[in-house]
Amino acid sequence: MYDPLYEIIPAFEQAAGQRVEVVARLPHPELNAFVKAHFESAASGLDLLSTHTKYAPSQARWLTRLDDDLSADHLHDVMPRPLELSRIGGDLLQVPRNVDVRLLHYRRDLFESSTEQQAFEQLTGRRLRVPATWDELAEVASFFTRPGIHGFLFPGRDSGLFGTFYELLVGAGGDLFDRTLRPVFDSPAGEWAGGMLADLHATRRVTPRELAEWHYDEISAAFRAGHAAMVCDWPGSYHLYKDPATCAVWDRVGLAALPAGPAGIRAAYAGCHSFAVAANARNRAGAVALLKWFTSVDAQTREARRGSIPCRASALRLIRNEAREDSVETRRLELLADAEQSMIIPPRFAGYPKCEDAIWQSLQKVMQGLCTAREGVQRAAAAILPIVSAHVPVES
Repeated sequence: MYDPLYEIIPAFEQAAGQRVEVVARLPHPELNAFVKAHFESAASGLDLLSTHTKYAPSQARWLTRLDDDLSADHLHDVMPRPLELSRIGGDLLQVPRNVDVRLLHYRRDLFESSTEQQAFEQLTGRRLRVPATWDELAEVASFFTRPGIHGFLFPGRDSGLFGTFYELLVGAGGDLFDRTLRPVFDSPAGEWAGGMLADLHATRRVTPRELAEWHYDEISAAFRAGHAAMVCDWPGSYHLYKDPATCAVWDRVGLAALPAGPAGIRAAYAGCHSFAVAANARNRAGAVALLKWFTSVDAQTREARRGSIPCRASALRLIRNEAREDSVETRRLELLADAEQSMIIPPRFAGYPKCEDAIWQSLQKVMQGLCTAREGVQRAAAAILPIVSAHVPVES
């Protein structure tokens, strides 16, 4: 989902008269670990870094305040919520690049097949449809699972697994923390969410056995290769689903909102990818210039045309106008607008990444059937208590 930005680096180098060195190109969990190790070693050499509004609070001591570097003109049409999330302790420490919120991607040819519809109705007594609830998704995924096809894919580790659990948790009427940051997911809602992960992976086996090693990219690639009936994915990857060169089922992909949980709630784990300048940047002026280039209206429009949700109102208006003659794209933007109303954003504090790690590592064991859902959420809650006791939420 960064491809459009790499493509505009040469134009920046020509316009700015500077050379850009790409120091690391990693999936976000590995990128966070790389950034942490780099700055904790007191090394220099990183000027600009990609981050996220949920991770930046843990990196705040290594980032620089941008309020005096960016004019009102550069920020005037950044939408209020992304701009609010980009502030930490009142200071602008990052500039948002896009809003990240998932949709359900499914194989239209499977769901619209009269043969599949008849077989499903004979098996269940119900009409085959795109799942409206997670329970329904589990049943439909089980039906479609067969040699060569997985019924449903979700990331089996790191932030992706945590995010799926969080969506299930809130969909069941639960939450991660109370207002004092005390964990409250050790609850019936948390047990249901963990149980759903185990049901999909260990019981129904609608996912590949190696799922515990798969990040976002692996599940996206498997679906695009034609090996899955359903997957949840981000708008920044949508250009890969539309291109015959990167998607074997490009002409058969349907989109829908994420399913609702037993409480009737649709929840979409979300936030904003962003760029920040290192406090010890050796070329601060160059870093600020590249940040402006990457978060400009032109750059956000370019990314939006390939699927992303821009943080700039002008870019969003432009792609909505361009989509008027395209019913599929119009529908996608409508689904994303609805999904934005279902966004769930965890509290922002420096210890948050450690909490996320503790939760997904415990829930992965639940997913694999190595412990019960009750044991998993209890262990996760106990593991993060020492972390949250030392922190308070970050106020923007």
